[in-house]
Amino acid sequence: MAHLSREQVMARLKGIRLLALDVDGVLTDDSIFFGPDGFEMKKFNISDGFFIVLAMRAGLEIAIVSGRPSPATITRMKDLGVKHVLQAMKSKVAQIKPLLDELELDFDEIAFVGNELLDIKLARKAALGVAVADSAPEMIEAADFVTSKKGGEGAVRELLQLWFESVGKNPQDLIV
Repeated sequence: MAHLSREQVMARLKGIRLLALDVDGVLTDDSIFFGPDGFEMKKFNISDGFFIVLAMRAGLEIAIVSGRPSPATITRMKDLGVKHVLQAMKSKVAQIKPLLDELELDFDEIAFVGNELLDIKLARKAALGVAVADSAPEMIEAADFVTSKKGGEGAVRELLQLWFESVGKNPQDLIV
């Protein structure tokens, strides 16, 4: 599949009202640390989180759509103020549908960022399916757009910077 040009991505971003994000491999570098007692730790990118907060201030809905349940994810999203944290379902399309109904949105008003085989169906159904640079080859093939940054290394910020530009908002104006 041919990827969209920057101009085409910008045009699609104008109509996006919700950004759905996978976690492992998108907001993290695809690593999980486990202690001997099962305690889990993840490394999240601070700039991604900062831009998520700024985008929410600008009116963009943010949702986490992860197939894997994680207390670390819940803690990080609470820290950022992300209200929609959906975890522990293998069908991400089925997982997000009730949220879309609640928010009165359609799939043509969402962008989704993923990195793995589990993400392909939602990426294809969303108005804009995005793969991070180090995604599985099949996800890169299915995506409309591929970030230049890897997961956990600013890929979400990269996309959100494009969103801000497409809607004519300056993220610096949202810093309080």
